[in-house]
Amino acid sequence: MEPSPSSSGPMKFSPLDLMSAIIKGNASSDSAADVATVLLENREFVTILTTSIAVLIGCVVVLLWRRSGSQKPKQIDPPRPLIVKEPELDVDDGKKKVTIFFGTQTGTAEGFAKALAEEAKACYDKAMFKVIDLDDYAVDDDEYEEKMKKESLAFFFLATYGDGEPTDNAARFYKWFTEGKERGGWLQNMKYGVFGLGNRQYEHFNKVAKVVDDILTEQGAKRLVPVGLGDDDQCIEDDFTAWRELVWPELDQLLRDEDDATTVSTPYTAAVLEYRVVFYDPADAPLEDKNWSNANGHTIYDSQHPCRSNVAVRKELHTPASDRSCTHLEFDIAGTGLTYETGDHVGVSCENLDEVVEEALRLLGLSPDTYFSVHTDKEDGTPLGGSSLAPPFPPCTLRTALTRYTDLLSLPKKSALLALAAHASDPTEADRLRHLASPAGKDEYAQWMVASQRSLLEVMAEFPSAKPPLGVFFAAIAPRLQPRYYSISSSPRMAPSRIHVTCALVYEKTPTGRIHKGVCSTWMKNSVPLEKSLDCSWAPIFVRQSNFKLPSDTKVPIIMISPGTGLAPFRGFLQERLALKEAGAELGASVLFFGCRNRKMDYIYEDELNNFVNSGALSELVVAFSREGPTKEYVQHKMMEKGSDIWNMISEGGYLYVCGDAKGMARDVHRTLHTILQEQGSLDSSKAESMVKNLQMTGRYLRDVW
Repeated sequence: MEPSPSSSGPMKFSPLDLMSAIIKGNASSDSAADVATVLLENREFVTILTTSIAVLIGCVVVLLWRRSGSQKPKQIDPPRPLIVKEPELDVDDGKKKVTIFFGTQTGTAEGFAKALAEEAKACYDKAMFKVIDLDDYAVDDDEYEEKMKKESLAFFFLATYGDGEPTDNAARFYKWFTEGKERGGWLQNMKYGVFGLGNRQYEHFNKVAKVVDDILTEQGAKRLVPVGLGDDDQCIEDDFTAWRELVWPELDQLLRDEDDATTVSTPYTAAVLEYRVVFYDPADAPLEDKNWSNANGHTIYDSQHPCRSNVAVRKELHTPASDRSCTHLEFDIAGTGLTYETGDHVGVSCENLDEVVEEALRLLGLSPDTYFSVHTDKEDGTPLGGSSLAPPFPPCTLRTALTRYTDLLSLPKKSALLALAAHASDPTEADRLRHLASPAGKDEYAQWMVASQRSLLEVMAEFPSAKPPLGVFFAAIAPRLQPRYYSISSSPRMAPSRIHVTCALVYEKTPTGRIHKGVCSTWMKNSVPLEKSLDCSWAPIFVRQSNFKLPSDTKVPIIMISPGTGLAPFRGFLQERLALKEAGAELGASVLFFGCRNRKMDYIYEDELNNFVNSGALSELVVAFSREGPTKEYVQHKMMEKGSDIWNMISEGGYLYVCGDAKGMARDVHRTLHTILQEQGSLDSSKAESMVKNLQMTGRYLRDVW
């Protein structure tokens, strides 16, 4: 029987009761004296309890001490993460604000934007300049509009790639800006400038920059300078320099006070970019080669967070009689969470050839085992001067840095020549490098560098006294190795756990006599598939969405036109149609115009194409062989022969797709289509062109070109 509170004898508690009271801590003040009595009555239990706790704590301490003692202290200080997004502060500090936007695919537009900002900061200390990635500017359309209408002075650096398309990081902005609602003169408070980056060899040269420039003016913004049309086919740096010289007088008017009018500006000289470099003892270096084997921790894969994928299948598509090569490759994505849709692109990050890396090591004169890290800040954590430094790559050996992260075969920019000149011990070589990078050396640069297709390594070999430190080499001379993009040649309906790639080998002699081997195509040709070895080749990959899609209505007729590896997305299309047909869908008419040289050499996927015809996934296959007869015959010639059929399919609402080389084939096909519409529809030239434009605007004439 439980004692009542009024009992005069000592209270007896079981150990469990005591533990409950201690844990709950709910004893009243009236019973405080009793607590001491309880503890005294249970001294044996309290002794056991306290001893147990002491032993437990001691074990934990010993365990931690042993674990810490068995590990070597970490020697690597990885680069501090960059703060990507700054807090939005609408603080009126009296400074005029200038926003510089960029849309970039390879980093050139971003580099120009930051270069303009750096020079402007040195010239106009009473203004504040902010460089912004268009994709980071807003999370949705409403925020784009809300923030853009507050901009009073803005510059846009916009690259165009493919068939007049915006870059990945400008795609959301471009779609919103060009397809949005009518807003009238809502940007009347903005003054702006646009510089475009493109290639004149392509039909839609600098389309994105031109379109944005026109819309800005239409919606009330005031253009400060004509739109800059940078041409990567020649020297885009010269185009940027010429456009920038037009900008300064306009900024003088807007950003200089009357007090500044008589001030003589010191000529601006851009500093040579340089990372802070920390070297380590190789014995303390981790096995960085294992980095890619770990999951990247991201549920969404992109160019910054790729997915490691093994090569499951590799086979040669050309016959032994061919003097060229084309590889069929299959990446295994089972269990990775990576998905794709028919018509998408896959980005592949691969490595430089060993022979290229060895040449770079020889020219730099450093040990391949040199272990280091690069940093964009000083030792105290403050940013290094200049904002143009690319984010650092992980700590690694010099061999790994040259293999994975460095573009060694690209044509060096003029800024790279100046950086080499700054570290050339031979004055004659330094003067020559500076001359090539100067306005006076423009013609010589165009001939000796551009026309001759000299690589960075060739230039370094030509000027052997130039030995830049690693911080300069990786920041100012050698650009980052960019992923290569390929049209996916499969459908997830047929190959849900594989991404197929169809890749022609790049192997050609340059004007200097150098044999240029494509970085990624050579890697693919030499890769070891899982079906041949468990120690197979692998690469970091990601999927880029495309608008190159089949009609949602399977009964709509389609026309596909492609030579060579341009067949890739159409192989995916036909796999998709076959799967749909087997699932009971009704298919519309389809025709494929395919071109190759010789049926005995490079007629890729011949058996598959015939099977698509026999199964009903493809209505008609028309093949042009350019090297079999006495005259060369291309896909556009076959199109003319089938002009009536093409006209009928288009008249019935059909879609037309073109994939392949933008500089030659795509232009010829475009002209042929114009001729067919003019002849079959009895249209004059302007009406035929208008019809072609309408097909493009309505998404019925789609091109996947490079």
